[in-house]
Amino acid sequence: MSPDFNLDKYLARIGYRGPLTPSFDTLAGLQAAHVDAIAFEGIDPLLGRPVNIDLASVQAKIVDGRRGGYCFEQNALLKAALEAIGFAVTPLSARVRWRLDAAAPHTPRTHMMLKVDLPEGPYLADVGFGSCLLDTPLRMVPDIEQPTAMGMFRLTLSDGLYWLAAKQPAGWRTMYVFDLTPQIHADYVLSNWFTSTSPLTPFTSMLILERLTSEARYKLVNRRLVVEARDGEIRSEQIIETPEALQRVVEEVFGVTLPVAVDAIWARIEN
Repeated sequence: MSPDFNLDKYLARIGYRGPLTPSFDTLAGLQAAHVDAIAFEGIDPLLGRPVNIDLASVQAKIVDGRRGGYCFEQNALLKAALEAIGFAVTPLSARVRWRLDAAAPHTPRTHMMLKVDLPEGPYLADVGFGSCLLDTPLRMVPDIEQPTAMGMFRLTLSDGLYWLAAKQPAGWRTMYVFDLTPQIHADYVLSNWFTSTSPLTPFTSMLILERLTSEARYKLVNRRLVVEARDGEIRSEQIIETPEALQRVVEEVFGVTLPVAVDAIWARIEN
């Protein structure tokens, strides 16, 4: 186990009390508990603060500091936990397509996720895709629909690339595209710097949070709070009217401790 990672503290943070054998049940239990307990959030890029993705910094922020994070932080934390338990994990990267038309050119590799090899085959594990969090690992088998408690997903394989899509009210929507090239930490350092600093990414100009339970998906984009049912159906939505209300939502709905006074965040999103 890495000296920069404490498995017991991580398990307590996500409230996981299940088995700790390298099996599908353990993997699925960890992923579901993680996305419920640890919100996806990009508060630091919005405030112009650095996002450090070394394991010690990630643990200090998310586990000890009760913050959330985005993919390079979230999946680094999950990777450390899985390896400590004894899983065979390969870190991968993807090109995000969630907001793109089908004919749009590929984007840079700005998403981190994991391939986990089990005796029954490889699985895609991902706790950090903030537009559509996954509540369970997916079999890396193309052209089958994979239902989960909170969605329906499908992998397709074309010209050596995997395309992951989620079923939405308007139909299938591509999340990201990837291959099986293993990534090293330096690859993520470069992608993380771009993602956390470039005006071309949403994190530097928008407040984005998401949390996924077994019954609902909670999304906050700037001042708009949406609660979705399975497959993206909107259950409720509201506009947050005051900084005090924003702080309550961030802390109570998403379980995130703000790193600065809420007024600093409100000033970036009030318009």
